[in-house]
Amino acid sequence: MTADHIDQCLGFTIPARHARGRVVRLGPVLDQILAAHAYPPPVERLLASALVLAALLGSTLKQEGGQLTLQAQTETGVVSLLVADYKNGDLRGYAKFDADRLAELGTDPSLFGLFGKGYLAITFDLAETGERYQGIVPLEGQSLAEAAEHYFFQSEQIPSVIRIATRHDAGEGCVAAGMLLQHLPEGEVGRERLHVRHDHPEWEHVQVLAETLKPEELTDHTLPLTDILWRLFHEEEEVRVTEEGAVAKGCRCDLAHIRDVIGRFPAAERAEMADEEGVIGVDCAFCSRVFPLTLESFQTH
Repeated sequence: MTADHIDQCLGFTIPARHARGRVVRLGPVLDQILAAHAYPPPVERLLASALVLAALLGSTLKQEGGQLTLQAQTETGVVSLLVADYKNGDLRGYAKFDADRLAELGTDPSLFGLFGKGYLAITFDLAETGERYQGIVPLEGQSLAEAAEHYFFQSEQIPSVIRIATRHDAGEGCVAAGMLLQHLPEGEVGRERLHVRHDHPEWEHVQVLAETLKPEELTDHTLPLTDILWRLFHEEEEVRVTEEGAVAKGCRCDLAHIRDVIGRFPAAERAEMADEEGVIGVDCAFCSRVFPLTLESFQTH
């Protein structure tokens, strides 16, 4: 794959249309995350879409140390939990599912088939202020992208277009990519707020353009992200690239931190956690690693 056009996030604005957006394309980073789990293809595609969505939303955070967490959950669905998060350009994610029930759905199950009646929670944690913002909406639509559009419309009152595509080529690994385009309030004193207006033709124009984006364009790792923006919006007065950034795999599990957390439990409770050989195994769901801690190690810390 061409490194210049993969594992990247690009921010842009269209000032005359009061619109902003993000384009993300993942390749080797996606392979690294998926390789730890050996998921069936439908779950791989689902998690790949969630990781793209997490990168699209998380990269809008301006404060260093801020974190975006995306969680789709249901009590009775084939996929009971889907988690992806983004922090400082680092992505991680995992899914919990019933393998037997998944096999009964065929090769291309719908979002409803995977989750049934579930919900989508999107949480923004702001590092500098310690504030947390969370929105929860029903998991509706044909895809995670449609569910996220519903989130922004219902929770944030921000019209949005979200497109996500995945591709898996034999010998070349996985590619997943997406675009987020949003119409924002003009924000000036005395101006109307977006959600009280009944029409906004400047948004409708760029929305129509954005919806012409093809999945094969998004996942073509030989096509620069800037070329996608040019193809879609070259007739606009100005399209500004506001930032470019790399995306990396970033599981934040740490043996010292895990030892510190377990060490806060009373010795009797630690003994109950241990196996017959006196080892406490702590699983990290994100990277599928088990961290072994012996009871004796807590006697020296």
